[in-house]
Amino acid sequence: MSDEQEERAAPRVRSAELVVAGLFIFLGAVVIYDSLRLGVQWGDDGPQSGYFPFYLGVLVCASSAVNFFRGIRLRGPYNPVFVETAQLRMVLAVLVPSAIYVALIEWLGIYLSSALFIAFFMRWLGKYAWWKLGLVAVGVAVAFFVIFEMWFKVPLPKGPLEILLGLD
Repeated sequence: MSDEQEERAAPRVRSAELVVAGLFIFLGAVVIYDSLRLGVQWGDDGPQSGYFPFYLGVLVCASSAVNFFRGIRLRGPYNPVFVETAQLRMVLAVLVPSAIYVALIEWLGIYLSSALFIAFFMRWLGKYAWWKLGLVAVGVAVAFFVIFEMWFKVPLPKGPLEILLGLD
């Protein structure tokens, strides 16, 4: 890949502003919708369940709408590059495996998922020997199990390995 391709611009500030503001408008609308379902009136005994969330949702939508319309007006020197392609690739190199890790917790449990996550990054980014990453990954998972499950008595999500070992 040439240096020119490596340094080409990814999204500009305008695009980032519009996407983030749009997402927050959507989230605020969800809060407003659910608050209306719960009730937003002031009852005899005080505010209904949706009273305060409703106004927070309105505030989020209003401030996000302001950001959205300000983003639409960004032009020229006020619309610089938000992130270079190489920078975005570095962020995604951590974000994508982290998202996969979170998704795997549901099926594999937190301990096995954490061990795999640690081992993956140690091998991929650190180029550590297999025995070192196995020792650290398993050691951290076991330490977390002892700390959370045995000492603090906080049950964390378990997967098939923990159930097979009778640690459920």
